[in-house]
Amino acid sequence: MKLVILDRDGVINFDSDRFIKSPAEWKPIPGSLEAIARLTQAGYRVVVASNQSGISRGLFDMDTLNTIHDKMHRAVKAAGGRIEAIFYCPHSDEADCACRKPKPGMFERIAGCFNTDLGDVHAVGDSLRDLRAADAAGALPVLVLTGYGQNTLEEGGLPEKTLVFDDLAAAVEHILNS
Repeated sequence: MKLVILDRDGVINFDSDRFIKSPAEWKPIPGSLEAIARLTQAGYRVVVASNQSGISRGLFDMDTLNTIHDKMHRAVKAAGGRIEAIFYCPHSDEADCACRKPKPGMFERIAGCFNTDLGDVHAVGDSLRDLRAADAAGALPVLVLTGYGQNTLEEGGLPEKTLVFDDLAAAVEHILNS
């Protein structure tokens, strides 16, 4: 099975230090929707894995998160792509749960749900926690320089086999040609 795991904020859509709290705040990064469409059209299953601690912080509720995700699904579909599933962690750092990145729990759940090994799965993110979770789960960490990606690169400490690209479109180009 061809599978790609994407972080949401900073990879697919613009991020915010104040969280994406409404559908109006969800705005795709140029080229990201088309990149997802290219993956879909090449036979890849695209899955999103995202920390969403705004829920536990009381910044938005599940209905709002579902509405944001509905907007994302519709935008990706309009571009010719498809997101198979969205996995998210609603917990804050203080909860010390197994699903919040940088822990690998969300990735392990994806592997179980899709009955696949993550060894050949590219996991694209813009933060060190995304890359560490991917690496801990045995996936291939990919850093994009959108969102917090440039800061992540400058801070260093990336997992050894991390690939780095300007944005999701460039990462997808590599994935499709490797």
